[in-house]
Amino acid sequence: MTAPWEEWDHILKVDPDKDLYGDETFADVCATGTDAIEIGGTLDITTEKMQRVIDACREHDVPLYQEPSNPAVVVDDDALDGYLIPTVFNAGDQFWITGAHKEWVRIADGLDWERTHPEAYIVLNPDASAAELTDADCDLTPADVAAYARVAEKMFGQDIVYVEYSGTFGDTETVGAAHDALDDATLFYGGGIHDYDSAREMGAHADAVVVGDLLHDEGCAAVRETVEGVEDAHADLADA
Repeated sequence: MTAPWEEWDHILKVDPDKDLYGDETFADVCATGTDAIEIGGTLDITTEKMQRVIDACREHDVPLYQEPSNPAVVVDDDALDGYLIPTVFNAGDQFWITGAHKEWVRIADGLDWERTHPEAYIVLNPDASAAELTDADCDLTPADVAAYARVAEKMFGQDIVYVEYSGTFGDTETVGAAHDALDDATLFYGGGIHDYDSAREMGAHADAVVVGDLLHDEGCAAVRETVEGVEDAHADLADA
C-alpha cells in the first residue's frame, strides 16, 4: 500500500501560533495547490490554537496532519488524516530521541496507531528554535547527514526523513546526499523556501518541500509560486 506522502510534492506547514497574512482565510490557504497541510510549531503551542486551525480547514479537501510539539497538545479529531511525530536523530538532548516518545505512548486513551507516523528529523540550522530546544548537533558534513538518513531508514524503519534548516535555505549538496542515501523512504526538506526559484532548486533534491513561514509572512500567492516551483522541478526530473 502506497503511503500518502509518497505522492506529495509540496507540504504547507501552518504555525497555529501565527496569524495568516493580511485578510486571508484558511479557505485561501487550502486553495494554494499544496498536497498536504501540516499543523505544527515549536513554541507557544496549545490545543486551543491547534483546534482553531483544524476547524478552519476541516471542510476543505486537503489532507490535514498534526505535527504536535509535545503530547500535551495532541488533538483527537476525525478531521485529521494523521499525526506526524518527530524524532530528532541528531539531538544532543536524549529527550527528543526517545524521552518524549515514552510520554507519547502514555497519552490519554492511547495513540491512534493507524494514523500515527514517525518522522526522522535531521535539524541543521543551529540558530533555529528547534535546534536550540533539542541541542542538535548541526556541525555535520553531507556524508554525516547521508549516514543519519540511512540509519533512519535501514536501522529504525523510518518512512519519512526530514532535513530541516528551519528559517534558512539549506545546502543542496547535503540535501542531495540525504536523498541519495535513501532507497524507499520519502525525503522531506524544510527551510528558507521563499519563492518559485528556491522551491524549484530544492525540489530537484527532495521528494517533498515544506513551506512554512512564507505563508504567514507573504501570503497565499507566494505559496502558490512555491507549489509551481517544486512541481516543475519534479517534472524536469521525470523527463530527464
